[in-house]
Amino acid sequence: MADLGIWKREYRLDKMSLGELWVAFFLYPAIQVYLLLAAGSAYVSWRVAESVAPIAVSVLLVLLIYPLVWYLLHRYVLHGRFLYRSPLTAKVWKRIHFDHHRDPHDLKVLFGALYTTLPTIFLVVTPIGWLIGGLAGASSALCAGLLVTCFYEFCHCVQHLRYTPKWPFLQRIKKLHLQHHFHDENRNYGITSFLPDKAFGTFDEEVKGRARSETVFNLGYTRQEVRRYPWVARLTPDLDEEKAAREGVDRRHPRAT
Repeated sequence: MADLGIWKREYRLDKMSLGELWVAFFLYPAIQVYLLLAAGSAYVSWRVAESVAPIAVSVLLVLLIYPLVWYLLHRYVLHGRFLYRSPLTAKVWKRIHFDHHRDPHDLKVLFGALYTTLPTIFLVVTPIGWLIGGLAGASSALCAGLLVTCFYEFCHCVQHLRYTPKWPFLQRIKKLHLQHHFHDENRNYGITSFLPDKAFGTFDEEVKGRARSETVFNLGYTRQEVRRYPWVARLTPDLDEEKAAREGVDRRHPRAT
């Protein structure tokens, strides 16, 4: 999806302005899919709903559970080590998180992959809405889940953008998220909310004075892991499998253009 049309060229958040991000964000195919599906879900909800109450409750519950769901997925799936240990799922792990941590400013791999995000959103939110209000509740929950995903994705973009936010909320979440990417990948899993991090003991307000994690860019895919599970290295064009197995995997440094 990311190689269609204007997405054939490179998009570097460390070289983009906020205005350029706005344009790229709404031209990205996955965002367009989310918005179209959200509009369709909202229409279904409007057509079949008999009252506002189940819609409102469904949307509210989606908003409340999303930070926890994201935290659990981010910590135990995206940062888990089971996906790269199978040749059947190594490509998925590489696409959905390894590439992003190796090159946090590449916009193409910052956005989630539709083949993983859409089923996840659907499976998480629609049962909640269905239990509350049947089809109207499920469709409104899906609409909310898709729109919240768009909000998460935009905040995530700003966190990696060469831009200092003026809104204190964005300033704070950007600081905390960049610590996750450039200091310790086992802390601050949140994107827009760090309440689950506080609840589960993975929150860090300040990292000054502490050594940087040795696996912050490779997520534990070390030289030992490359030897045992070489599939991600083989799928990564800038990695030489033998060198990675000998010296390890570090941050990707794109060539200057």
